[in-house]
Amino acid sequence: VVGFVSAGLMHLSQTIPIIMGASIGTTITAQIIAFKITHFALLFIALGFAMQFLSRNEVLQRTGTMVFGFGMIFFGMSLMGDATSPLRDYPPFIQFLQEMKHPLYGILASAAFTAVVQSSSATTGVIIVLATQGLITLDQGIALVFGTNIGTCVTALLAAIGKSREALRAAMVHITFNTLGVFVWFWFIPEFAALIRSISPQHTDLEGIKRLAAETPRQIANAHTLFNVGNTLLFIGFTPWFAKMVTWMVPVTEEEKAGKVVPKYLDETLLDTPALALDRVRMELGRMAERVLPMLRKGVKLAMDGTSEELSELNRMDSEIGMLHGPILDYLQQLSKGDLSTREVELAHHYLAIASYYENIGDSLKLHLIHLGRKRVREGLVVGEKTRELIDNLVDELIRLLEKATQAVTRMDRKPARKVVKAKNRINQLVSEIERHIVRRITADAPSRRLTYQTETELLESLKRVYYFTKRISKEVLMSEQATQKEAA
Repeated sequence: VVGFVSAGLMHLSQTIPIIMGASIGTTITAQIIAFKITHFALLFIALGFAMQFLSRNEVLQRTGTMVFGFGMIFFGMSLMGDATSPLRDYPPFIQFLQEMKHPLYGILASAAFTAVVQSSSATTGVIIVLATQGLITLDQGIALVFGTNIGTCVTALLAAIGKSREALRAAMVHITFNTLGVFVWFWFIPEFAALIRSISPQHTDLEGIKRLAAETPRQIANAHTLFNVGNTLLFIGFTPWFAKMVTWMVPVTEEEKAGKVVPKYLDETLLDTPALALDRVRMELGRMAERVLPMLRKGVKLAMDGTSEELSELNRMDSEIGMLHGPILDYLQQLSKGDLSTREVELAHHYLAIASYYENIGDSLKLHLIHLGRKRVREGLVVGEKTRELIDNLVDELIRLLEKATQAVTRMDRKPARKVVKAKNRINQLVSEIERHIVRRITADAPSRRLTYQTETELLESLKRVYYFTKRISKEVLMSEQATQKEAA
């Protein structure tokens, strides 16, 4: 969620219900552990290993990695359970637990531990392992679970480092939601424990530590789930209030109001997940295109009509394209150092080329149009109405094709890409029409006709380069899709 907010894909108010839902979803880990799935851990490890190393299918290999990791987690839990069993008779540990009977101590200790390991699920797993040994009571377990909900907020804060203030606000929503929830339920831990005992399985045939070890793990898992469900039901109606409060806590800065051009989608936390990282690059390429399109329209108009001061605007527009181009290249470079599939390597190369083509369009427009515009101003040249009309028609067609090329990139859609490539004859037709017109005009009785002809010809050459790069962008999309089909075959 922090990544989505920093990328501008979501507003703060949209993140609040998702954060609440994530808090409920993470309790499933505790439920799985409480079902004592650790007995099958070695089976998962063997299955995952076989899928990883015996299969040549990339999807099966990645699935095997997931299954193998899943088995290792629960095998670790099993080892932890065996290792902690002697603690039942270890006086210093028993004394430590007795001193933690006050729930506040349990909350603080659990929050600190969770903040260090950065995983509420891991801490909850440890808590349930202690419960399976009969080392903690339900009341102590509930206090420890409350602490995990506070400590896990550190992960969101770390994820927000280096991101926008909107991302920091999303992290603050997480902290506020979890901390307020713990504060509300803290005063009713005995009553909450009684409710959990009434809805959880009981083993009346057992006594003492054995009964505690049999009942408490499931009770803690249920308490964890019910606590987060209850929190969500309690606060779901206050989402606008949460948004206003964290905005007050993290106010809007002057830099935010200015709206500087910076990458929105390049999230470094996704570099370990290449498929998602490449999607972000694709979206950032769309933002580059959003700045190239108006530059093409405005640049040609300024070259034919603008003053020297107005032409300087093209420098700013091109620099904005560069502000996105550089970070995209850096991001792809970092991504290429990771473990990428053949398909992902191909995509990274294609995106690298596409980014450079967008940058080339911007550079070409800036260099040629500023030069031509200032030459026109300096020599007092005037572009004729008919020439202007024909050039406008060509620009309209180029913008339409550049939009289709961008659509092909952002949606990875071959259809618009094919249309761009097939438009070559149409572009040649428009260019030929302009060339014939300006050749006829060179004999007209008008001042500086030769200089005007040279300027119009150079402008036409600049626009032909725009189509060349637009076509190259589309061909990169087509080549990337062909590579995908070959890999699938």
